[in-house]
Amino acid sequence: MSHTFIRNGFIVSGLINILAVLLLSRGFTNAVIPETDPVVMSNFGLLMITVWGLVFLAAARHYRQAKWIVGAFVVEKLVYAVVWFRWVTTHDVTAVYAKDLFAGIFYSVYGLNDFLFCLFFAAVFYRLHQTDAESSEVA
Repeated sequence: MSHTFIRNGFIVSGLINILAVLLLSRGFTNAVIPETDPVVMSNFGLLMITVWGLVFLAAARHYRQAKWIVGAFVVEKLVYAVVWFRWVTTHDVTAVYAKDLFAGIFYSVYGLNDFLFCLFFAAVFYRLHQTDAESSEVA
């Protein structure tokens, strides 16, 4: 993975967090998303997802100096992916679509997105760990 690819991955992750939440929640006015999962996807929870997006954007240029922050991103994305998997296997997403198309789309895809970016951040973390190990062997 090149530096440019990784930097762009951080940017895409941040933009998806911000733009998908703003679009699918209709600027935090879509009541179906927080009603469907009020613990995780309250309007405050959605706001925090956009804040994470800002953090991913901020880290895009400096990820090489922030290995452990990238590790935290892995954990954050894994938590959301696991929560989504538990939700999607115990609820009927078609019922959400019946209430609101945007909420249905949101609940259909957010965990898959988080899982894919969990893998991306894990690969970046591993690469940074390997680079650190190689640097210490040379020194």
